[in-house]
Amino acid sequence: MQTHAISVAKSLLLLAVFLLSPAAGAAAPKVRAPQVDTPARVLFVGNSYLYYNDSLHNHVRRMVIADDPALEKVLQYKSATIGGANLAHHNIDHLTEPGRIGVTLPFQLVILQDGSAAPLSEKRRALSREKMKEFSSIIRERGGQVALYMGHAYVPPHKQAKPENIRLTENHHLAVGNEINALVIPVGLAFEEAYRRRPGMKLHKDFDGTHPDLLGTYLAACVVYASVYGKSPVGNQYDYYGKVSREDAAFLQQIADDTVKKFFGR
Repeated sequence: MQTHAISVAKSLLLLAVFLLSPAAGAAAPKVRAPQVDTPARVLFVGNSYLYYNDSLHNHVRRMVIADDPALEKVLQYKSATIGGANLAHHNIDHLTEPGRIGVTLPFQLVILQDGSAAPLSEKRRALSREKMKEFSSIIRERGGQVALYMGHAYVPPHKQAKPENIRLTENHHLAVGNEINALVIPVGLAFEEAYRRRPGMKLHKDFDGTHPDLLGTYLAACVVYASVYGKSPVGNQYDYYGKVSREDAAFLQQIADDTVKKFFGR
């Protein structure tokens, strides 16, 4: 018991160091507003960060419907995920071909989530940039727009958890997003802010320090909703059928709203 208590204390101390690390001055996003007005046909492409906890696309879709029930009949959300994958593992040409995965018309918006380690080395950043550029060209040739999902950073007990990871993640997504004129969705910055305000909140799975827990997925959904639809999630009634407490929902909605407004300068 004593050994476990020491281990937990060390993890909390490391997390506190991460939260106190000041943000470096990253470039500002060039795309500051949604490029598609109320997108109905949306594709999420990524890995387990998206499919954990009943899949991020389901939560975002329900949030949109909670705000405007009339949209339920027109929304066509799809999610293509591969466990442990990076973007290079996906066949974007196949996924975005109209009718290929059950959506007849072209996707209006495709959200790309690369592997969590993609921003953490020069070699991986180069591959990530190459695939984001390649994929964006294919998506736009078919009439869609592109958004880049800036993921959250590792926390203890993950072996690669380091204070600089969130800055590398932020800078990488901003650099590529600005280069390809894509919307960047600042999920990782919202995680950082939530932990800063409530260090004891559980946004990651405690057994690995990498995958999102339910509240982490809920926060991510709020950030995606605010970024993609240009609306504040504050006051949205979606709470995953009562599984997210009203207190936690209100807190995470406010974090998402504050983060998105600050990031985009809205």
